[in-house]
Amino acid sequence: MKRAFKYLATPLTVALFSVPAVAQWEVFDPSNFTENVLQASRELQQIENQIQSLQNEAMMLTNMGKNLQALGLNELGPILSDLDQVRSIVNQPFGIGFDLGTTQAQFGQYWPASYSAGTSNTMLQADGLTRWSDAMQSFLQTLSIGAQVVRNVENDAASLSALVGASQGAAGNLEATQATNQLLALSTKQQLQTQSLLAAQYRAEALNLANEQEAEVQGRAEFVNFAGSGTAYTPH
Repeated sequence: MKRAFKYLATPLTVALFSVPAVAQWEVFDPSNFTENVLQASRELQQIENQIQSLQNEAMMLTNMGKNLQALGLNELGPILSDLDQVRSIVNQPFGIGFDLGTTQAQFGQYWPASYSAGTSNTMLQADGLTRWSDAMQSFLQTLSIGAQVVRNVENDAASLSALVGASQGAAGNLEATQATNQLLALSTKQQLQTQSLLAAQYRAEALNLANEQEAEVQGRAEFVNFAGSGTAYTPH
């Protein structure tokens, strides 16, 4: 009997202890799991989109800051200073000036098409000396402007190097624009210097040619003075 009870009790014991374990199992719902995964994925995508948006805004602000950044290099002062030096030489009283009204008045006075009868040789020689002096002064002015331009070119080389370097290393639009504007100003300065030099050179050449032509006018007037009225002298 004891052995039979032993064998009967064993299945019952197993059954009794097995029932609570089966009752604790959770039922797996595939559709609910899939929905949760999709929801988590959508939330993660939204977070990534927000992060990307913030990064884009930060980059935009950084670029705006670069575009508004000033160049920090200003060559306009030296450019204007060089032009002032050339202008001061042009405005110096080297004989006949560049003013239109003054030039016409002086040229009409000292380079006349003819001399009136009775003009003394002293007056003719004084006018000739004035013409020679004006021509020499114009050559001197041309040489002075040329020398100043050559000196300015040395400064231009340094300015050009600095501006090109700044333009190539520009971080934003404002820096690039400022560098470009200063390069244009440097180019304009060189053109103005060249124009001033050419104006002085052409004036010197023009005065030299005018003196050659005026020498004939003066020579005829002096010959008239030498020949007199043309009436032979008759002794009394």
